[in-house]
Amino acid sequence: MVLEASAGTRDDADMTSRSDRRSPNPRGGQRRAGPQGAAAPAVELPALAQHALDTFIAHLRDERGLAANTVAAYERDVAQFFRFAARGKVMDPGQVDPLLLRRFLAQLTTRGLAASSIARKAAALRACFRLLARRGLVGPNPAADLGSPRGPRRLPTVLKRRQVEELLARPRPADPVGLRDLAVLELLYATGMRVGELCALEIGDVDLASDLVRVHGKGGKERQVPFGEPAREALLQYLVEGRRMMLPTVGAGRQALFFNRRARPMTPRDVRGMLQRYRAGSGVPSDTSPHTLRHSFATHLLEGGADLRSVQELLGHVALTTTQIYTHVSNERLRRVYEQAHPRA
Repeated sequence: MVLEASAGTRDDADMTSRSDRRSPNPRGGQRRAGPQGAAAPAVELPALAQHALDTFIAHLRDERGLAANTVAAYERDVAQFFRFAARGKVMDPGQVDPLLLRRFLAQLTTRGLAASSIARKAAALRACFRLLARRGLVGPNPAADLGSPRGPRRLPTVLKRRQVEELLARPRPADPVGLRDLAVLELLYATGMRVGELCALEIGDVDLASDLVRVHGKGGKERQVPFGEPAREALLQYLVEGRRMMLPTVGAGRQALFFNRRARPMTPRDVRGMLQRYRAGSGVPSDTSPHTLRHSFATHLLEGGADLRSVQELLGHVALTTTQIYTHVSNERLRRVYEQAHPRA
């Protein structure tokens, strides 16, 4: 039975680099502080470049249904390139050639930008010019063969099963906040959902009769993810004893599943802050984040014998290659076990 709201009582993000996050400018330029520390206004894009950017962003937002943070990151990256092009007197996207695109990436490398950030900007430019070529706003796609630097591939941080148990034992379900925190952590680990997906959940998305949760994933895609007995018990206790105490008295957010202390739907920032409190002194790594539970979920499934396709569907990955990184994590663990245990390793 799907739960209904009591009458009485939507992120991996992922895509912004540290330097990009410092800039509040949605059009992509870094704001520079003036003499009194005030942010200077962003430089306007040439009219044709602005039209091309608006077309691209509308496509990402309205046709592909990408998350707001993802759209904003693409917008910053493409706007940054168009400003670079304008400084070189290229005002029309139709005049952009492959050499100009490569010069842009080379400048970023010279400035010391991380390879992962440059790769993200290259991906944004490939997507943008592919659309512009399709819409007839440019001629042949100048970014069709645009490469990007490959940095060292970092394996995700994964908790050991013992560390997960220690973390899940930290919340004290003696009050509504403790009940909520336990339900949040159990659900994150039980389903492997992204923190943004968890915060987008509404009470009708949880089916305790079938032990399923309807997850609203990237690109507007939904998936059904099962969860186990510990998560079901934590959710049930929170719904019966905790949620009604955290509900806002009025407002449009009353259908949300989880609320913060201000009676507002929880945000990813709320969840990260909550996890930061529980990881302190718990024996888990200091960089443990909500996404660490997602990595741990996938790795533990594979170690338990789950097939890669099933893990892909549970995680909501579009491409199997994205999921394959967890096979590398499992292989690394097997190698460490072998080297520690085998007498002739």
